[in-house]
Formats: sequence, structure tokens, C-alpha cells
Amino acid sequence: MKEKAAEGPRTRVRRPQRADARRNFDALLAAAREAFAEHGTAASLEDIARRAGVGIGTLYRNFPTRQDLFDSVYLDEIDELCRAAGQVADLPPWEALAAWLRRFVDYAATKRAIYEALNRDSEMMRSSRTAMYEAGEPLFDRAREAGEVRGDVTFDDVLRMISGITGGGFVDDDQRERVLAMALDGVRSRPA
Repeated sequence: MKEKAAEGPRTRVRRPQRADARRNFDALLAAAREAFAEHGTAASLEDIARRAGVGIGTLYRNFPTRQDLFDSVYLDEIDELCRAAGQVADLPPWEALAAWLRRFVDYAATKRAIYEALNRDSEMMRSSRTAMYEAGEPLFDRAREAGEVRGDVTFDDVLRMISGITGGGFVDDDQRERVLAMALDGVRSRPA
């Protein structure tokens, strides 16, 4: 008899099966992401439920603890970041990498909003980081092989740089995009 493989660490959000329950779940995640961005980890759960258009009981049915909500919001961001890599993979190498890094900026903003609530030493965080690197690094490698990325730069260097510069406040989205463009210009190789 074949043994069932042990389930690995949780790296995906577990959405309900029923369509109506899944809509409520997704609305709660979107509302939580917004509320955490505005108010940090102290955001009111009642406000999150109200923003999602559901009752507080629905929130607690989906996320029995505040930590469950933090973890699910984070995992949903990782899921979206990984999906984004597949969505841009057919673009030319530099365009694919730049598009994925722009999505990484959104992920970094959400992570920053709930950072204090995440157990950074957990298996979930380690698995999430691995999933993120497995999604984005092939885009980086492809851009490097095409001669689009400087030879002295690593994927980890780029993620840390983007995380650092997007950690500051910006006047508006246009300014954030200009600063990101300047950073990406520093990553791109120049013809000799």
C-alpha cells in the first residue's frame, strides 16, 4: 500500500468550495488588505467585515483568529505574486522581470503593513519565500541571459533594493513609479 505523502507547509490560501462562500472569503481578504494598509495590524475586524459587506460572524467563520487573517492575507499576496510570474512569462525578458517587480512592490506594501504580526521564523514564511523566489528568479535569470541585467547583481540584491526603496512614503503613485523606474535603471545593463 502506498503511503500518503505528508502535507508540506501551508503556502496557499485555502478558499471555501462554495462559490458564495468563496466570494465572501475573497471580499474579506481584499478588505483586510486595505484596512491593514490604512491602520496596520490594529485595524478593526468589525471594519474589515463591514468593508467586505459581510457580518462579523462570517469573518470569524473564515478566520477564527486575527492571526489566521494576517496569515491568509500574506499567503494570498504570495499566491498572487507567484501567479503574476506565469502571467508575464511570455513577455520579452526585461519587460517580464520589470512587470513582476512592479507586482512585488504591492506584495512588499502588504507585508510591511502586517509585518509585526507575522512569525518570520515560521515554516509558512520560509515556504513562502521559497515559492516567491521560485516564481521570480527564472524571470531574472532569463533577463540576465538576454543581457538585460547587470552581471554583478543577484536576484536577492534586487528584491532587497526594491523592498528598501518602497518602504518609504511617497507623495503619490506617480512618484513611487518614478523612484522604482530609477532603481530598475540601475539594475539594467548598458550596451558597451
